[in-house]
Order: sequence, then structure tokens, then C-alpha cells
Amino acid sequence: MWQSFRKHFSNDPILLQFAKWKGQSSNSDFSESFQILHAGRALRILRLAKLLSLVRLLRLSRLVRYVSQWEEVYILQNLQKKRSERRGRRASDAATKKKSRFTKSNLIFKFLNMASVFMRIFNLICMMLLIGHWSGCLQFLVPMLQGFPANSWVAINELQDAFWLEQYSWALFKAMSHMLCIGYGRFPPQSLTDMWLTMLSMISGATCYALFLGHATNLIQSLDSSRRQYRERVKQVEEYMAYRKLPREMRQRITEYFEHRYQGKFFDEEAILGELSEKLREDVINYNCRSLVASVPFFANADGNFVSDVVTKLRYEVFQPGDIIIKEGTIGNKMYFIQEGIVDIVMLNGEVATSLSDGSYFGEICLLTNARRVASVRAETYCNLFSLSVEHFNAVLDQYPLMRRTMESVAAERLNKIGKNPNLVSHREEEEEELGSDSKTINAVVNALAEQAEIVDTSEESVGRHSSSETSKSLHELAGHSLHILNLPRPKSENNFAAVQELPPLASLAVGAARPLFHKSDTFHKDTAFQ
Repeated sequence: MWQSFRKHFSNDPILLQFAKWKGQSSNSDFSESFQILHAGRALRILRLAKLLSLVRLLRLSRLVRYVSQWEEVYILQNLQKKRSERRGRRASDAATKKKSRFTKSNLIFKFLNMASVFMRIFNLICMMLLIGHWSGCLQFLVPMLQGFPANSWVAINELQDAFWLEQYSWALFKAMSHMLCIGYGRFPPQSLTDMWLTMLSMISGATCYALFLGHATNLIQSLDSSRRQYRERVKQVEEYMAYRKLPREMRQRITEYFEHRYQGKFFDEEAILGELSEKLREDVINYNCRSLVASVPFFANADGNFVSDVVTKLRYEVFQPGDIIIKEGTIGNKMYFIQEGIVDIVMLNGEVATSLSDGSYFGEICLLTNARRVASVRAETYCNLFSLSVEHFNAVLDQYPLMRRTMESVAAERLNKIGKNPNLVSHREEEEEELGSDSKTINAVVNALAEQAEIVDTSEESVGRHSSSETSKSLHELAGHSLHILNLPRPKSENNFAAVQELPPLASLAVGAARPLFHKSDTFHKDTAFQ
């Protein structure tokens, strides 16, 4: 019966046409349903674009940065407020509470600074994961829209009917493998589409990965830039000591000096302060030297403008135990203020006359007198000092004569204490007024004599003898008259002027004669005379 039906069905053209139409309709329905299914999947994947809203999480770094800046402003305002309150009260417990609060605020600021750096690194990691997510979704979306061809990576891995989490995991793994340049995933690409997707993923991923590494490295290095610079500087010093083959004891002293001087952090303070405005630079220096000003009675009772002018010209120096800060008999060009440490005043016989500690100053005697260093100063412990050069010393004291007299009285008292003549202290300003015109006259005479000697050397012998005799006679009289009038103390330098009776004879200016006693090198000026 069934065979007869098949025979009848095969012989009937109408039934054959009906069956053919029925098959075509069923195939078209299947393809339409398949397309609808994949379109639905594509729409669900496109909904993942809502994950772009996760980019808003990157604003957390801005929030941390704003909080850090707010904390800094809060600290500055708190300091100003506490400073005004400190003027009205003198209790020690208030100062202790202020210091503790400042320490807590400083710790909070450092923590927020570190948190900001780590948050930025976390943002970079999240951005890398987000780019990997987009790349993985794209690599799965293209084969899915093509109907999962047999040579696609999805069909090769047999992931067409797998759970969505498994599909997403393999797609993300493939994308991250491309980004990190560690491979193609589970299998290399087999189709042209997969090959182009792989190249696109590798190029974009490798670029983002390189940017991530560079940015993360800079952030980590900027986390403690001063300490990194200190390590680099110490490394350079160690290489220098090895190159110069310095002895072990000297290397140890240099290492200890760097440890005490910089304390693990290196700053180019002069360059930093040089970029600030004059008023801001003055405020920063005054704040840095606040402990010195508070500990030195000379500053504590002085005029505020004088203190400000002095501290802006101070230079920070560190000395190790046993270092000779000042050597007796040398010409002084600095005075020192002790911020921290103990120094010994040592006489020529090795006896310690006295000791100075925090808040004291020394080295001002030679800057106020015409004498050399009257004693040596040796560091007993590690000493943190501030030095003031003679140029800055005179420039400041010329504006404040009362402070000059105060320092002169202290210097005379110290000279009397160590057995020196206190009358050595003299007013440099009065000496300059008395010797100003005299030194100009002497310089003119010496320069004229030197020029005349050069002219005589270049002229003819006969003419030179005649002209030099007449000219030297007039200059000799001028020099003798000037030096007879001047009543100058005999300087200690052997290269300066001697007494009047040592004037050169007239024959010394003749051609071929020896060098005259007056020479250009004998000229002395107001700033360098009588050190």
C-alpha cells in the first residue's frame, strides 16, 4: 500500500509541485527564524553598550584629587588660624595640640596623595579591561552575524551552543591574548574575517598596553620622586668614590654626610625657590628658618625687617663631628648661626675656651674687625648651620646700624673673654669713609706709575731715558707727597704698600731697570683692604 502511494505520488506532478513548494516554504521559514534568532542575540549584545556608563567611574580620580586639594587648603587655613591664636596665648599645651593636629593633617594629606596615584593606576587597569571587553564582544559578534561558519574560531572551539558565560570567557581570553601579545588564543585564525579581526585587535591592544605601561611607570616613579633622586645621587657618589679610589674612612664619612644632610630625600631647593616670586620666596624662607629665628635670641629681639633680610640670605650647611668650621689665622668670609648642634671654640694651644649650642652664632668678629680669625671653631656633634657671607653681612648691617653696634658689643665681649684686645672692633663704615678718598688717590698714583713704566719699555732708549727721568720725577714727587699726607696703618699683606722711605728711586723707572716697587698688583680696593 505504501509502495503504491509512493508510486502514485511520484507519478502525480501536482503532488510533486505541492511537496516542492512545501519544502521551500519550510526552508525559508527556518532561515527567517534563524535570522530573527541571531538578530535578537545581536540586539542583546548591543545592549552591552550600556557598559560605557562605567567610564563615569573614572571620575573617582578627580574626586580624590579634589579632596586632596581641599585638604591642602584646609591645612593652610588651619595653620593661619592657629598662628593668630598663638599670638593671643602662650600656653605650652596649646602649642602641643597644634603640633599634633598639624601632624595628623600632614599624614592625611600624604595618604590622599598616595590614594590619588593608586586610583589613577586603578583607572588605567579598568580602561584596559574595558578595551578588552569591547574587543572580545566584537570578535564574537562578527562570526555570529555570519551564522558561525565552520572555519570561524567559534565553530572551531564548538561554542555555538555553549553557555553565554563560557562564550564570553573565551572571547575575552582571545582579546586579552591579542592585547598582551602572548598569542592568538586557543587556535590561530582560519578565516579571512578572523585574521583581520585578530590584526585589528593586536594593533589596538598592543598600543593601549604600551601606553598603560608607560603611564603606570611614570605614576609609580612620581609617587616618591625625591627619594628616587636621592638614591640616584647616592649611586653617582658611590661610583665617583670607586673611580677615585677613595679610602674606606673617607667613603664612610661621605656616606654619613649624605644621610644626615638629605635624610633620604633630595631636592634642588635653589632651583625651586628661584622659580617663585620674591614675596613668596621670602615667605618660604622665613617659614623654613622659623626654628632658627625662634632659638636665636639675637633674632628674637631684633626688628622683623632685619630678620627677614638676614634669613633670605642664609645658606644651609652641615658639618660632621670633628670638622674644623673656622681655622684660626685665616681671613674670614662667613659667619654662622647654629640651628642644631654643639661647637667648641678652640685656642691655638688646643684649649677649649667655650662651647656654643643651639641658637648661638659665631664668626662675626673678623667681619667686624680688621683682624684675622682669632680662634678655631670645631664641630663637636653633627651641626646644622646657616652661613651668612661677608657681602650679605655688610649689605644688611649697612641698612641697620643699630644691629651693627649690637654685634660689635657682643664681639668685643667675646674678644675680652678669650684674652684678645677688644679694641680691635671698629666700625667698618667709619673706616671706609676715612680711607675712601685716600685709597682712590693711591690707586691713581700706582696706575700712573705702572702705565709710565710700560711706555718707557716700548719707547726708544735715548728718548726713553729723557722722558722717563722727567716724568718719573714728577710722579715720584706726587707719590711722595700723597703718601706723606696719608697716615695709613701698615697692612699685614706683604704685597701692599710699605713705608714712605721705600719709594723707588728715579733710576728704577729707566729702561732696562728692575720692576718698580709699585705695581698694578699692589693696588687695593675698598672692599678687599684690611680683611
